[in-house]
Amino acid sequence: MDHLTPDCAVPDFVLWVERQCAFLQNKQFDQLDLDRLVKELDAMGGNERRELKSRLETLMMNLLKCQFQPEPKSRAWLGAVREQRSEIHRILEQSPSLDAVVAEYADHVYKAAFERAGAETGIPRAAFPQTNPYSKEQLLDTEFVLS
Repeated sequence: MDHLTPDCAVPDFVLWVERQCAFLQNKQFDQLDLDRLVKELDAMGGNERRELKSRLETLMMNLLKCQFQPEPKSRAWLGAVREQRSEIHRILEQSPSLDAVVAEYADHVYKAAFERAGAETGIPRAAFPQTNPYSKEQLLDTEFVLS
């Protein structure tokens, strides 16, 4: 192989990936850094799941601000809602298997979303629903709360 071993940090990740791809394309399976490859593939899936949760949390925070703030909806908040939905749709397009966990992930991150909404608006946390009030359909509906 080269000077890289599975136990050491990869000094040039892009080079390492390119080499692993070349080994796969050339069917040089004995050259693959299998331990590291398995770890990297597992981490890639975890990154997508974490990003979906983060996007859902930010989306719900902004939905709460739009719904519970007594002032008119801020253009920035509405823009943030659009952006988060767009990114969530991109994630689901790239990883359709995550569609099945949207509602579960939304329930999981809701508490953080309403705490953030309260901190940003000054609205007491008790004023927000204590459990996730949004269905999966509402979260993904590009018109919900924006009209």
